[in-house]
Amino acid sequence: MTRSERGGPVKKCWYENGLDFACTQCGHCCKVEGFVWVDRSEIEAIAAHLGLSVDEFGRRYLRRVHRRYSLLEKPNLECVFWDDGCRIYSVRPTQCRTFPFWPDHLKSFAAWDDLSEECPGIGGPRHYTRTEIDELRRGRGQTRATRGSDGDDRGARSKP
Repeated sequence: MTRSERGGPVKKCWYENGLDFACTQCGHCCKVEGFVWVDRSEIEAIAAHLGLSVDEFGRRYLRRVHRRYSLLEKPNLECVFWDDGCRIYSVRPTQCRTFPFWPDHLKSFAAWDDLSEECPGIGGPRHYTRTEIDELRRGRGQTRATRGSDGDDRGARSKP
């Protein structure tokens, strides 16, 4: 154990030695109820990718939730951009790029293990270091860091 600046013991992070994950492209994370948060720059990038104005994109694909925006869902709860694959993959939101390395999934081994029951990519061949995981957890990881061995991945949705 190391010591904090205040002199107290600091627990070692449970994923100190990294974690293994490689997306299987099953799409499960894109087919569940929840919010996919987008910021202004992501809205602009997706709108441009689709050849739409920001206003038109907003009318077709966004819902306002308090002071934030989320992508719409289809009636079956799939992400509006899921169609046997992500239609906006190259410009997908940060939330999608950083899955499964979200704070809720990383709070404990038990949380990570629970996620593995839904996500077949957990335990996959791509190894992530703690540094990479911490960057992704903070939403700052690079796209390449979240790709599976074939260079592709999918993003899951936060629960409402």
